[in-house]
Formats: sequence, structure tokens, C-alpha cells
Amino acid sequence: MSWMTRLYETYEQAVNEGDGNDAPLPVAHIRQNAHINIVLDGNGAFKRANVLNKKTQVILPATEDSAGRTSGEAPHPLADKLQYVAKDYLDYGGIKKYNFFESYEKQLQYWCESDYSHPKAIAVYQYIKKGHVLSDLIRSKIVYMDENNHLLDHWPYEGTAPELFSILPKKEGIIQQSSALVCWSVEIDSADCDSASNTWEDKSLQASWTQLSLSQEKNSKGFCFVSSEIQSMATKHPARLRHSGDSAKLVSSNDKDGFTFRGRFLDKLEAVGIGTEITQKAHSALRWLIEQQGYRNKDQAIVAWAISGSFIPNPLKDPIDWFDEPMSSEDEIPASIDHSNNLGQQFAHNLRKRLIGYKSKLEAQESISIMALDSASPGRMSITYYRELNATEFFDNIESWYSDFSWPQHCLVATNTREWREIPPIPLDIIKAAYGERVNDSLVKKTIEQLLFCIQDRSAFPKNLISACVRNASNPNSPMYKDAKWLWKKNMGITCALFKGYSARNIKNKTGERYQMSLEKERRSRDYLYGRLLAISEKIERHALNQNNENRITSAERLMQRFSSRPFSTWKIIDESLRPYKNRLRVSKDAGLFNYWERQTQEICDLFDPNDFLNDKALTGEYLLGYFCEKNYRKPEETNIEMNTKELCHESE
Repeated sequence: MSWMTRLYETYEQAVNEGDGNDAPLPVAHIRQNAHINIVLDGNGAFKRANVLNKKTQVILPATEDSAGRTSGEAPHPLADKLQYVAKDYLDYGGIKKYNFFESYEKQLQYWCESDYSHPKAIAVYQYIKKGHVLSDLIRSKIVYMDENNHLLDHWPYEGTAPELFSILPKKEGIIQQSSALVCWSVEIDSADCDSASNTWEDKSLQASWTQLSLSQEKNSKGFCFVSSEIQSMATKHPARLRHSGDSAKLVSSNDKDGFTFRGRFLDKLEAVGIGTEITQKAHSALRWLIEQQGYRNKDQAIVAWAISGSFIPNPLKDPIDWFDEPMSSEDEIPASIDHSNNLGQQFAHNLRKRLIGYKSKLEAQESISIMALDSASPGRMSITYYRELNATEFFDNIESWYSDFSWPQHCLVATNTREWREIPPIPLDIIKAAYGERVNDSLVKKTIEQLLFCIQDRSAFPKNLISACVRNASNPNSPMYKDAKWLWKKNMGITCALFKGYSARNIKNKTGERYQMSLEKERRSRDYLYGRLLAISEKIERHALNQNNENRITSAERLMQRFSSRPFSTWKIIDESLRPYKNRLRVSKDAGLFNYWERQTQEICDLFDPNDFLNDKALTGEYLLGYFCEKNYRKPEETNIEMNTKELCHESE
């Protein structure tokens, strides 16, 4: 249960240092969408009501049962649905079969008569026991009835529907007004209350319910596996970890008929026992961490955090987003960077400076945890990945990922603006580069977990991902790139990054290969050289076509997929197709540029081992590195010819 211990410690640290939205929820509180706000005076008299904005979330007191309720009767102590708070609910023919007002009133009364009562809770209790909540809302034109004086389940009239109908969830065209959650504001002048009238913002009211909740010892005492102390044991554990409607639980013990603990233990507390306060605080911390800095992929959530509460980067998020995080003035990154001259090297340098800035704010041995959550069913959630590291290990792993897998990426940095930036590709982009834009959710989740192992365990990169990316990047004429030439360039950068990192981590035979992100003129490997030849042939033909204002694909682009499978035989076809373009360039004003390319082609051919050049076996992803670097090579040392970098990088579509 070390993960729960770390979350409990994180909660205590965050509560001591944070305030308001910068801290986890108080014990025995949850966050939930609210729809109607009723305003009362200090004596519990109705003043007015209004419909809240869509997706307004409030912090409301909850019991152990109500915090995880999915069905059945389990009222919240203060704010709850109309079905609970309105005594006159059944008088208006609500859709729900039962009215849970009696249990709601009894629980609120218990709070108001306890030693931890609060003036605002008392005002709400005085109001709801009068029994005209729903009639007040009807009179205020918040909820609406039909001709039979029953709650409407849809808006049958012409014109715009009332506000409540637009914010409540709709199921099969039916809206249940009774499911609207009512929260309270109490306008009262009291030294025992915060100045804010809204109950969900009143810290004194929250503290009042927390103290009452922890003082109740209705649960049996037992040994807490987390604190190693005898405590009041939790029989139910919180839900709503990833969002307000999340019913999946990490810890559950309501299976009395299955094989959860039968045959090993006499009861569920022998299987695992957790104190009520411990589980409340740990789950609250996890919920807060996911909201603040978690990586979300539908039902999958991944979060990395320092126990001290210091900010650390999520290893799965886009590094560009890190620049939105506040840093001290000495760590600030220049606002404008000229990427046209360095393909993002300056950005990479600044990014590493920012990593150093994060690392410097942590002690070397400070504890950092990484957790991945996923649910296979609506009610059960599991921890699919968990690691505890010290700060040095954590940042060393991230720096290793950056060192191994960085490559110029074609990133969207603003609307319709893309730039090359020297960073590793983000996981979702890797998945789409391998499997296409439409990919199965379960495959996405599985692959993200694989990538998490690569980043934080420094494990070898999955070979199947490399193969799929190389295959897609080798086919620029694929239908997936028909209307998105930028997507091919993006996938090319991703594939080069992955092959570079895969080669660096090839520890099977301890022959890891390190590639540079710039053109390596002395590299003699067959695949790298063939990639360079393909790039130069494309430059020659593209330049000749541009001279005549012709806009069509080159032979190199058209035959690239075939070239990756049979390079020698395909190169002969490409080289033959270049003859008319070479003849055209020899007598043009750019003859000097053409002569330079001719010399480069000959130098590359001279680097080949003759047997390698004649070998027609399929190329590995290494050829894409040679192709990319040669295509984007901008500063030839052997000539003073001014080269058109925009043309060479093919930034124009």
C-alpha cells in the first residue's frame, strides 16, 4: 500500500502549504456538478433562486456512502438532488419512484444538533423542513410543470427551452428535472461564518462537517495497513477520481459472493484494512493531482508528482506545454526564438535549461511517484503502472529519453503555424504515426503504457512500433496524406526520432548506435547512404520543376515506398528519370547549384561498399535519417552558392 501512503503524505503537505483550489478537497467532501442555487437568509427564509452556468462544479459535504453512491438511498448532508431536498417532490409527480427526503432531513438534522453545527447548515435545515422547496422553484420559474401539474421531462413548446433544460443531461430525449443538484447560499452576518454566502466556498462550514465526520466512530476499529495504527476502519472507499461522474473505485470490498477474499480470510478487513481518514485523504490527493497535472486519455489517467508538492513535468505531456508553467525569472525562456536557422536546436537547449530549473528546486533524494490508472468496467479501477523514484532518478530518466529520442519535430505552435523543434514526439503522435489517425482506444492505452516504461524504466523501444512508423513514413502517397502534406512531414520527424532512440537503446548485443541530428557526411552505412541519394535526387527534380512552375510529385516521392523495399533496382529507375532534369539544370542559371549536387551524389556513391550498393534487400528505418538530414542540409562547405532553404525543406505544400 505504499502508493496510498505517498498520497496521504502528499495530502498533508498540500493542505499545509496550499489554499483554495491549490489544495485537495477537505476530508468527507466531493466535487460535483450543480444546477440550481437557492439563496436563503439567516433564518431559513427563501429569498431567490437561479440556474447555474453549465458544468458549474461545487464542493459539497459527503458521507462514506454518498461519496460513492451509484444507486440506492444515500443522501449528501447539505447539497443534493431535488429528489432528496424537496419534501413536496412527490406532490408534483416526479419521474423517480421514491422520495429520499426523509433520510436527507434526518442526516441534516443530526448535523445541526451536533457539537459541530454551523449557522448556514441550520438555516438550510429550517428551510427544507417547511416542505415547499419545489413549489418555490416553480414560482421562481426555475423548474416547470405540465398541464397535469407534473414535472416536465422535455420542453414541448416552441421557442427556446428554459435554462435548466439546456444544462441537465439528456437520455433518449428525456430530461429529469428531479436530477438537478441544488446547492445553497445563505446571506448571514455571523462571526462563525465566512463572508462568502455560498456554502460551497465557506471554509468554516467545510471544517464543521469534516470534524463531525471524523468524530463518528460507527465503524469498527482495526489495524490500518497504511498508518500501522489501530483506527476506525473504512468500509467504503471514495470514487469520482478522474471526473465528477466517475463511479470506478480503486479499493472495493463489496463482493461477498465471489472469490475476492473467500478461502483466505474470514472477512474483508482481514484482506485489507484502511483507516477512514487515511483513505479519504489519499483519494482526495489523487483526485486533486489528476485535475492539476494528470495526463488523461479517456478512462486512462497518468500522474507524476513530488511528495513535497513541487511542480514536476508529466513525462507524457507535450514539452511545449512546459513553457506555460511558471518559473523564476532566472529560468525564464526567451519569448521569441528563430527556428528557421537551427531546426529547433535553440528550443531544445532552452527546454533542457527548464528541466534543470525544475530539478534544482528539488532535493536529490526527494520522493517522486508515477501512477497510471485505468478501468476495465464502470465500477472497478486498477493501477496499471506505479513507480517510486528519487528526484535524481526521475530527471535522469527524462533526460535519457530526451537524449535518445530527440529529433526535429514538425510541431503546431499556433493556428496554421508549424515549426521544427528538436524534441521527442509525444505518445499520442507516436501512436497515430504507427497506426493512423483512427486507432482503437484499447490499443492507444496499451501503447501509452509501453511508452511510459520506455521513458521511466529506460526499457527498449517496441520494435513493432518502429516497423509501423517506418512503413507509413515511407509512403508519402498514402491516402492518409492526401490532403495533409504536413502530416507526412510530421510522421517523418516522429519516425526518425524513434529509430534514433531505438538504435541508441539496442542493448541486445550491446551495439547501440548513436546518430546525430545533423548530416553525417562520413557515415558509410548502406541504408544511411541510400537515404541521402534519395534526398538529393528529390532536390534536383524539385528544383527543375520549380523553374518551370510545375507542381507535381517527384519520382523520388512517387517511388519512395518501392525504394525502401528494393533500393538498388529502384535507384536505377529514379536515376534514369532524372536525366531530362539534369540536362535542363546544366544550362540554367543554377548550373553551379546543380554541379554541387552532382558532386555530392558522386561522393555518396564513393562511400558505398560495392557489395552494399548492389544489395537489393529492404532498407531499415536508418535510410529515413539519411534522407531527412540530406534533404534539410542547408550550409554546404564546398560551395558559396546561395541555397533556397524553403525549397529544400519543402515548407510550401
